[in-house]
Amino acid sequence: MTNQLDALKAHSIVVADTGDFAAIQRYRPRDATTNPSLLLKAATLPEYAALVERALRSAAQGSASAAERLERAMDRLAVAFGLEILKVVPGRVSTEVDARLSFDTAGSIAKARQLIALYAEQGIPRERILIKLASTWEGIQAARHLQAEGIRCNLTLLFSFAQAVACAEAGVQLISPFVGRILDWHKKSSGVAGYAPHEDPGVRSVTRIYAYYKKFGYATEVMGASFRNTDEITELAGCDLLTISPALLDELQKKTGPVPRKLSPEAAAQQPLERLTLDEKRFRWLHNEDQMATEKLSEGIRLFTQDALKLEQFLAPKLA
Repeated sequence: MTNQLDALKAHSIVVADTGDFAAIQRYRPRDATTNPSLLLKAATLPEYAALVERALRSAAQGSASAAERLERAMDRLAVAFGLEILKVVPGRVSTEVDARLSFDTAGSIAKARQLIALYAEQGIPRERILIKLASTWEGIQAARHLQAEGIRCNLTLLFSFAQAVACAEAGVQLISPFVGRILDWHKKSSGVAGYAPHEDPGVRSVTRIYAYYKKFGYATEVMGASFRNTDEITELAGCDLLTISPALLDELQKKTGPVPRKLSPEAAAQQPLERLTLDEKRFRWLHNEDQMATEKLSEGIRLFTQDALKLEQFLAPKLA
């Protein structure tokens, strides 16, 4: 009997949410995503020491201040992991812009161009790279400019419907709504142990976004992310993409049975939705009205920044 991972692949593109090359090879996803937390975890593993050393040697070349060398090391390490991942997956890898640039449109654009240039030096076409940006107003506007240059973007830390609509209107390639973190907030806020799969607040959020995009013909891809259990994943079967951790990929691979499609463009077209148009003021107001989204976006930026700082602390002595 077909396992649930293979059954899921019949409805959605499966993406590996990891920097572990062995895990990517094991589960055969089309794409892979990384973030500062995943890079920190991978970079400290002994099996990737040689890759880290190569990135550090490259960063140390030429004259630069210690701060500039460290920034170069961070960029080169992210790209080094991306290059290894692209040897394994047939599709794309997402590489994240420093979370400390989340409110800096110009800085985000400059960093994205630098990352794309590093990939280009290694012969990787920009079509195989997604630049990850936080779904702040500034990040979304950076993505608008980058998309116009042919640099495809993945907007992450997405929690509110306003964020999703703004991303679609900016023409971004892909969004990553964080299913599990939405669930975490609602469990804590409501004081409940959990929800039935179809009532999971994260699942319902992604279902609404998917329906809106398909009903109104937006080309932006929806990639459910940050899952807490396999029920959340199978409830979103049919979503354009689903990025899944190795632990949950393993669970799906071990389970057998059908995975029926839950999301489809045909069903979305029948949803009674109204089209929303946003300027900056309207975006900020609607996002602010969503307490969960406001808190989780802020928290997510802080957590990614903390892991970026930890990675810098890991690399700095090695650059000295």
